[in-house]
Amino acid sequence: MTKPAGLKLVERDADGVDLAFRADVLAGLAEAQKAVPARWFYDDAGSQLFEDITQLHEYYPTRAETEILSNRATEIAELIGEGRAVVEFGSGSSVKTPLLLSAIRPSAYVPLDIAGDFLRASSAALSEKFPGLPVLPVEADFMRRVELPAEVFDLPKLGFFPGSTIGNMIARTATDLLRTMRATLGEGALLLIGMDLVKDEDVLLAAYDDAAGVTAAFNLNLLARINRELDGDIPLEAFAHEARWNDPFARIEMHLVAKRDVDFTVSGRRFAMRAGESIHTENSHKFTKRSGQMLLAAAGWEPLARWTDEAKRFSLVLAESRPPRSAP
Repeated sequence: MTKPAGLKLVERDADGVDLAFRADVLAGLAEAQKAVPARWFYDDAGSQLFEDITQLHEYYPTRAETEILSNRATEIAELIGEGRAVVEFGSGSSVKTPLLLSAIRPSAYVPLDIAGDFLRASSAALSEKFPGLPVLPVEADFMRRVELPAEVFDLPKLGFFPGSTIGNMIARTATDLLRTMRATLGEGALLLIGMDLVKDEDVLLAAYDDAAGVTAAFNLNLLARINRELDGDIPLEAFAHEARWNDPFARIEMHLVAKRDVDFTVSGRRFAMRAGESIHTENSHKFTKRSGQMLLAAAGWEPLARWTDEAKRFSLVLAESRPPRSAP
């Protein structure tokens, strides 16, 4: 099957700058604790670096989630059923997707991703692997409600959100996203979502600060993207990658720490940082069974089933969109 070029839903100015990217960066750099949302890691270079991270020995989540999808495929397929349109949020290279598609025999596959070239390349590869399956890529920011292609409008839907990306967000933002997913998919939709689990601190820190420095390159690529797309002059050599475990919030934090006093401009605005100050670039929250279920319930998703890998490092949860209730 020939893959469509993809539907673009990213708002850009006359110079091609992503308006949401610029707004988030300028707002975040103006805060006392400077921060940039983790979703902006994923330009084409960042997406490839993340795929490299998933192959690292220290980075267990991909192996653990793949184990679940491989070993529990029959159980997952029985609960999901056949004929649903699979909508994958932040599809990346869709490495785990074939395991799901092979198990459930979907009617269509709609990958959503903000990195357009990467999205189209991975969609083309998936079309070749599943020649009879309509593959309908949409270049979009899935943090907002997405209008899905007309071809899947009336089909029952399964949202697929692997990789524990939900852990990148604070509780308020994660709840908002899960509600946005409900709006995109509609009532009665299912959601298969990955959630990383709380575990030994040393294991977690190694996963986010690997010995080969790939995660450091991934983090620093955000600054390179800001320089390239937002007319920035941030000196990359003045920053170092740092991973931290924040126990009260059960999360790994990634920071870009200034190694010296530095000032720079982005989109014509000047910013300054002292040595030791940081730009907070990512959270990766870790869940227990209870905290994961509470998060889903807060956004209108009712958990139906939960699976973990043998070592209990990672979980996949299947949930169903339910209409809001006016009372207990």
